[in-house]
Amino acid sequence: MRAHASLAKDSDANAAAAEAFRGAAVGAAKTGIPLALLALVGLAISPLYRGLTVQFRLFVQMSGMTLGGMVEADRRLREYEALVRRRRRVERDEAVWRRYETLLEEEEAEAGAVAKRGRDSAARRGGDGGNK
Repeated sequence: MRAHASLAKDSDANAAAAEAFRGAAVGAAKTGIPLALLALVGLAISPLYRGLTVQFRLFVQMSGMTLGGMVEADRRLREYEALVRRRRRVERDEAVWRRYETLLEEEEAEAGAVAKRGRDSAARRGGDGGNK
């Protein structure tokens, strides 16, 4: 369970929230601008739309903007999560590769040390190191 105010220190959660906020703002603008233009057209040509109260017209406008903001925020958040998963997968793969390279270097160093010991002992015996 998270401690109180622990999200203030969680950079992943803060970055995801910032991306969702940007998505919500863009989505609200994407739907709000066309809806505002549609409202202006409605005011100009529709007696039914002109007959609605200002409060209801604002409600319709804000409902569309809210829906657009939610859809865009969700889309951006899913894309961000996929990006984070890809980054973490690459980091894991790089860590595995570094461990493999380290292990390979250790084995090569060990094989070189064994070969050197074999040559040294053959030289002490006065032999040719097993080569005939």
